[in-house]
Amino acid sequence: MNSSFSTLDWIVFASYFLVLILTSVVLSQNKIKTSREYFTGGNAMPMFAVAISVLATSQSAATFLGGPEYSFGKDLTFLGFYLSAFLAVIFVAKILVPRFYAINAITVYEYLEHRYSPKAKRYAGVMFLVGRLFASGARLYIGALAISMILFSDILASHIALSIIVLIVGALAYTYFGGVKSVIFSDIIQAVTYIGAGLAVLIYLYYALNTDFSTIISTLNQNHKLKLFDFSFAGGFTVWTLLTGWFLLNIAAYGLDQDMTQRVLTCKNRKEGEKSLIYSIIFTIPVAMLFLAIGLLLYLFYLHPEISGIKEACIDKGFNGEKITIFMFYILNEMPEGLRGLVTVGAIAAALSSTNSVLSAMASVAVEDIYRPALINKNRDEKHFLKASRVMVIVFAILLSLMAMVSFYWQQYTSLPLLNFALSVMAFAYASLLGVYGAGIFTNRGTEKTVLFALIGGFLTVLFLQPYIIGNLIDIKVDFSIQMVLGTLVSFLIMMLGKKRL
Repeated sequence: MNSSFSTLDWIVFASYFLVLILTSVVLSQNKIKTSREYFTGGNAMPMFAVAISVLATSQSAATFLGGPEYSFGKDLTFLGFYLSAFLAVIFVAKILVPRFYAINAITVYEYLEHRYSPKAKRYAGVMFLVGRLFASGARLYIGALAISMILFSDILASHIALSIIVLIVGALAYTYFGGVKSVIFSDIIQAVTYIGAGLAVLIYLYYALNTDFSTIISTLNQNHKLKLFDFSFAGGFTVWTLLTGWFLLNIAAYGLDQDMTQRVLTCKNRKEGEKSLIYSIIFTIPVAMLFLAIGLLLYLFYLHPEISGIKEACIDKGFNGEKITIFMFYILNEMPEGLRGLVTVGAIAAALSSTNSVLSAMASVAVEDIYRPALINKNRDEKHFLKASRVMVIVFAILLSLMAMVSFYWQQYTSLPLLNFALSVMAFAYASLLGVYGAGIFTNRGTEKTVLFALIGGFLTVLFLQPYIIGNLIDIKVDFSIQMVLGTLVSFLIMMLGKKRL
């Protein structure tokens, strides 16, 4: 296996980081005076820039590697996830975004203060911070895992730590000085980088197969790889789950997760915010298709030797005891000089686009929803809160790095599914938030106390339905979509126990 970086790879790698350094210096020249400006860009961000930033934030190294893995092993039904997201984004744009702009919100959780009380806002903020720390820490680990394999040809703890540092320092370079404005413009750079890397791989793979397009399509069709819709009741990405649980998850991801919605709140007005969301999902669908297409070509490359000339027996998706995706296997074994470097920076760009955004999002919730209200009766000027905002960016950078290393050691030395839990923990929070916001928007029921109990109740419902809990009690596996529906329902019903509000 030729997994070492060549001189050309290092030149590509160094060039990318030179661009990162130069652009971070340029973008950090903004004179920011308030924490609101730091977190909303002065509500002056161009709509298309915000749309591309939302696209970049929704992607990650897990998506970069996971898309090809899905289509390699299954078909194109994962594309339905983004069609479900399109419907969810329409809901968010028409129902949630107008309400956030009506109260001039910096964070989405300010709506609960407007609807219930300051404490309700803090409860939701804490729920977000805990869930996002687990989820984004694990996501950071996955990105570092991929980079360590490519750069160092191993997954030693020291190299994982170094890869984490590379990602977190890259994210800090944009977020610390320039705030969300720098994050949005850097996301455009990261999106262009990882989409460009994906296109380069797709083109290289296509010509490596050395066959015509019609043969590719007919072979894929004969093997049922081009199926777009699944009408069965098997779970996963069927039409029924996409219209229920996954639809709810996408509403929460695009409308109730500060990590994603913060971008939308930087637009000039409500209409621009709505358009940015809709355009973001329109842009995301072809990007998703790109990485699914890579998986389909990898399927032909490895499993159809009559087309590729590659023997099936060569596949051994293991790396120093670590199970890896087929795309990672291909990168480690087949990538030529230069292209390996480009794909490496593509993986880094995908990880950076989600890491820098989460630092800004977590800091905004910590400062605006928790810290600032705690000092409401103390005379603190905007310089103080701007400084506090930058301090919190560093604090969360450290916490996310530590969580990423915890994920590494837990996965290496135990059989407990911490990584799965960490990656899905935002879904636990999503179900809770959906129930609370559903009650707040569509009913006149609920109180400060029921918000707290609903957040806890929804979280515990989804947790109880996990296979490592309910599976140990009774021999049953509850599909993710059902978990989301039941968690949201429990949270909503708890809110209904609160008294009517005028």
